[in-house]
Amino acid sequence: VQLQASGGGLVQPGGSLRLSCAASGFTSDYYAIGWFRQAPGKEREGVSCISRSDGRTHYADSVKGRFTISRDNANNTVYLQMNSLKPEDTAVYYCATGLPGLAPCVHHYGMDYWGKGTLVTVSS
Repeated sequence: VQLQASGGGLVQPGGSLRLSCAASGFTSDYYAIGWFRQAPGKEREGVSCISRSDGRTHYADSVKGRFTISRDNANNTVYLQMNSLKPEDTAVYYCATGLPGLAPCVHHYGMDYWGKGTLVTVSS
């Protein structure tokens, strides 16, 4: 499995960005893809997950109501629409996948495949 994240950039507070995660090599639909982020000097944290098979989603409390995760299985792409961005959203964002099901993504285990990150900077 290979993942490639893109779409990061510099945006002002209150602005929006859409990240994309292009995936390849899946042999089953029963995987989730998640977005994670790591800010300078901080531990990596989960942002959002989506099940490729049924579209169930999960969001971290810090992004609920502002971020929306979606999938396009035909093009093997997962998106993260980020609205009302705050300076504290500044981080390198990664997409990842691993063990089947949504739980591994939500609880951060078994996520064995990671794409290179894309930097999101929220600053005026």
